[in-house]
Amino acid sequence: MDTKMEGKLFIEGEILDTTGMQHIQAIKAEGHRKLCFRCGNNKEELFFRAPCSHCGSSNCLYCRNCIIMGKITECKNLYFHLSEKSFISSSEGYLSWEGELSPGQRTASDRVLQAVNDRKPLLLWAVAGSGKTEMMFRGMDEALKRGGRICIASPRVDVCLELYPRLQEVFPSVEMVCLYGDSDDVYNGERFVVATTHQLIRFYEAFDIIFIDEVDAFPYAKDPFLEYAVKKAQLTSGCSIYITATPDRKWQKECDRGVRDFVKVPARYHRKSLPVPRKVWIGDWKKALVKRRISPKILEWTRKKLDEGCSVLLFFPEIKVMLKVAEILEKLGFGPLENVHSADSERKEKVQKMRDGSIKLLCTTTILERGVTFTNVQVGVFGSEGRIFTESALVQISGRAGRKFDFPKGDVIFFHHGTSKNMTLAISQIKMMNRLGIQQELLDE
Repeated sequence: MDTKMEGKLFIEGEILDTTGMQHIQAIKAEGHRKLCFRCGNNKEELFFRAPCSHCGSSNCLYCRNCIIMGKITECKNLYFHLSEKSFISSSEGYLSWEGELSPGQRTASDRVLQAVNDRKPLLLWAVAGSGKTEMMFRGMDEALKRGGRICIASPRVDVCLELYPRLQEVFPSVEMVCLYGDSDDVYNGERFVVATTHQLIRFYEAFDIIFIDEVDAFPYAKDPFLEYAVKKAQLTSGCSIYITATPDRKWQKECDRGVRDFVKVPARYHRKSLPVPRKVWIGDWKKALVKRRISPKILEWTRKKLDEGCSVLLFFPEIKVMLKVAEILEKLGFGPLENVHSADSERKEKVQKMRDGSIKLLCTTTILERGVTFTNVQVGVFGSEGRIFTESALVQISGRAGRKFDFPKGDVIFFHHGTSKNMTLAISQIKMMNRLGIQQELLDE
């Protein structure tokens, strides 16, 4: 068997030699019931019929849901190699990490290891900055020792880019690849894959264990097709480990009822409490922006933090608002600064500038609400009453502060024109985790 193709789907016509490969019909249609095997689409309105150059039919069915990956029609097959075990089990570990886990991390690490051994799903519910990646190391190592293939997937490219070099460092002898929309990497049978959840559409029964980081993040949380992609990419004998600091209300209730297996870590590894956001009223900031004005409260807070040598991360509800505020701040002498958003082709470089200290002020949309870590950063949310700032988004944003061992405390300010329900819920959730951390003796203060 050519293990270099194992588990990956191929569309007919893209390969010349199908020797030893299995295939399945790309689209199945029985009456009004239709299913695209590639993406899981079963919605009638997302299928269409048109003339087909492949089969010559004037009425061939194709799927519009995943057409961005190339047109797939009912007359085509998807080819794949069976995901047979192709690596020898080893008593020697692959993990090269000399760090120590805190008591809370150790408890979670044990549960992850147990889930990997038992092949049962688990939710790792751990506060932002608690060291969730380190909690997964032993489970990952165990899966590799057993000869398995693993994938760590996230809905966010930024999370993948943050995880990839860290995992390469601690698993230096394991073949690894990072897959996302603009990635130059190509999958060649590596047994350890870091990928966005969208990339899992390309796999079929390929992985023993799939770790899904930031499982509540957009778009995974709002797209049933991505959930289908994860299930399809996982071996029938495998399991998924879900990781987040902010599971949605449905999952929280399932945990409370004992329906979903989970482990909760309410404290960070440095044993300091999570920063609790403060609410600061700034009036009608929209009207002020029309006059090219920003509340003095924001200017004073930002200047104070920068003068103290801190970095400042400012979140905004909309790109156009962010760009207006950034322009005003630069004219007021707050530069050098940068701004980033999802469509910014240079956002990786700008985030790196913030990391290496060449800039101290970074304006951003919710694209950086999770998956990034900066040293000694203070966090402000401009217009925190905005609908884009959900409870989970505000908890994640707050989690950017106080993450580092040398800077375990940080300031988080919700600059608002009226308190929203999500602001109240976010603050309550953070306080609840702090109380739980104290009760479990995981916090010093």
